[in-house]
Amino acid sequence: MARDVHLLPKAHLHLHFTGSMRPGTLLELADKYGVHLPEALSGGEPPRLRATDERGWFRFQRLYDMARSCLREPEDIQRLVREAAEEDVADGSGWLEIQVDPTSYAPRLGGLIPALEIILDAVDTASRDTGLGIRVLVAANRMKHPLEARTLARLAVRFADRGVVGFGLSNDERRGFARDFDRAFAIARDGGLLAAPHGGELSGPGSVRDCLDDLVASRVGHGVRAAEDPRLLSRLADRGVTCEVCPSSNVALGVYEKPEDVPLRTLYDAGVPMALGADDPLLFGSRLAAQYQLAREHHGFTDEELAELARQSVRGSAAPEDVRRRLLAGIDGWLAS
Repeated sequence: MARDVHLLPKAHLHLHFTGSMRPGTLLELADKYGVHLPEALSGGEPPRLRATDERGWFRFQRLYDMARSCLREPEDIQRLVREAAEEDVADGSGWLEIQVDPTSYAPRLGGLIPALEIILDAVDTASRDTGLGIRVLVAANRMKHPLEARTLARLAVRFADRGVVGFGLSNDERRGFARDFDRAFAIARDGGLLAAPHGGELSGPGSVRDCLDDLVASRVGHGVRAAEDPRLLSRLADRGVTCEVCPSSNVALGVYEKPEDVPLRTLYDAGVPMALGADDPLLFGSRLAAQYQLAREHHGFTDEELAELARQSVRGSAAPEDVRRRLLAGIDGWLAS
């Protein structure tokens, strides 16, 4: 009988802040603040999304922004992080790196620095209460000016001793050039943060190459489109660059038609390290363990291979050595059970 993937220890490296919210929590917060949610967010089913055209991506962003508008007070932030941690623990996660653009929350939380402090305090509390190791990636928005990204990079470095471990670049990689953000990423790397920009999701393998060449990425958010370029796959494998692959998200956004079309096998067989992630469970309807289940059901991954995926997620994380050892030992124990 197949082992329970919920019990497989793993690290979660690709989870967005607002997108981690429970649907029921969103409904309660919307009611609290008198926000009228569209049917796509209130109907009890994940919205039907297709972001492969401009209109679809705009709709996705609009829904995300509407959900984010329901996070207005520090207690809302605390609730979101605690619940995200509880969900991760239930899915076997022993380490979570949650990604946030604090500029999105700053207007309601007293400014950029207070917003990040509130988020980091919530992370500390949730980590203490649930036993889950949690750290933060500060992410810039590629739709905004690169100078804003530099400000965020400096802020992220300033809070490196408070739980910020990385710097990201999110939103539609079809817009703008990665190289426009090279200074921001240099600031982050010089400050000891790992570079984890999005690439190779809505754009092809060229956007993954740009992450490597222009931003010196040590991880790539998504990266699945690298499967279209064998030389790029070799490069990722040789350099040990972890791709944060989010299969359910890829299907929900129309990057691939069906779960079996996501090139998990191609990346795995090429030796590219992967960390399966849930991306935005609020909008895509599935969390971390479901991604491992998808690999098993639609790609024939054996328990040994699922264990190796879990190991890759741990190795690609910013977790301290003692946490890594504990999680890796737990993975061996899962296989032995």
